[in-house]
Amino acid sequence: MKTLFRLVILIAIIWLAYDLFAPHHGDLRAFNAQEVGRLETEMWRSYYANDQLNLFNQAARTLREQYGTRAARSYVIALQAARAAFTFKGGHSRSDYERALPQIESFYKSIRESSNIAFDPNQAAKLELEWWIIHRERKKHEPHDLVNALAQLQSEVYRIPSERAMKHAELRAEAMLLRDDKEEKGTVSEEDWKRIDELLRGSWQSLSDEIRK
Repeated sequence: MKTLFRLVILIAIIWLAYDLFAPHHGDLRAFNAQEVGRLETEMWRSYYANDQLNLFNQAARTLREQYGTRAARSYVIALQAARAAFTFKGGHSRSDYERALPQIESFYKSIRESSNIAFDPNQAAKLELEWWIIHRERKKHEPHDLVNALAQLQSEVYRIPSERAMKHAELRAEAMLLRDDKEEKGTVSEEDWKRIDELLRGSWQSLSDEIRK
């Protein structure tokens, strides 16, 4: 019995090591746009409800199901993403927000190592943080600033001209600003979340269509 138990433990360790460290390149272009939109809506709900555990699990699921990340590695990368999101959320100034940059860089480096597109993870991390800041400080910016920042991120990750990511960015920004506006007025209703979900599905569908041309 002890021998069997040790064998099971050994197999589990080997599997975990393989899952975490063996070379693997998932296809970043092969995502289901409708499902990514739905999952992003759920992640937004968890983020704004301060539900870190749900956000962590939803991010890991997205990585596994939509971007081909291996099981154990999906949780490592999701933890990097969740930590970055909540480090940023607790900030009140650019210097505070920039504390999330190392975590975002770790996230994008992990994505790059597991993907089939040779993007610059450090540049992607800077672009990610920049749109987070513009969104947080949206009253200091013109509406197109957020759209441009979102388009530039996908331009870097998918190696396409930013113009081709503009529709994606416009719809995603619209979803963000709808949620913000409703929250400022008191509450985000289920009907509002339904509309946000529709916008995000359309946003990711537009990006999917562009990167598969």
